[in-house]
Amino acid sequence: MRRPGDELLDACPGLHVAPEQPGHVVIRWMCETRRSVSVRVVAHTCDECSPLAYELCASGGLLFVRRTDRSDGRPEIRETERLPYARMRPLWMELLLGRAR
Repeated sequence: MRRPGDELLDACPGLHVAPEQPGHVVIRWMCETRRSVSVRVVAHTCDECSPLAYELCASGGLLFVRRTDRSDGRPEIRETERLPYARMRPLWMELLLGRAR
């Protein structure tokens, strides 16, 4: 059964974050540090369908998630702590599934 707005999702090739689930893990978001000379975006969510977008980033052998909130007109950027792949990749999946925010 199709719902209103499904045609927008069909037209958008980006990842979309699932709705926040009850009992979700609370992610500690910190101010952007800009401590890395170069950062590679490994994966990202759609930034056209929502004012809130997430990027899974790699730098210096560690991963972190960057959150950009454009809901107030100017972007507000927050980041998670930097963690090894084995710890950050599961958190990224929990975020996509709505089980972490």
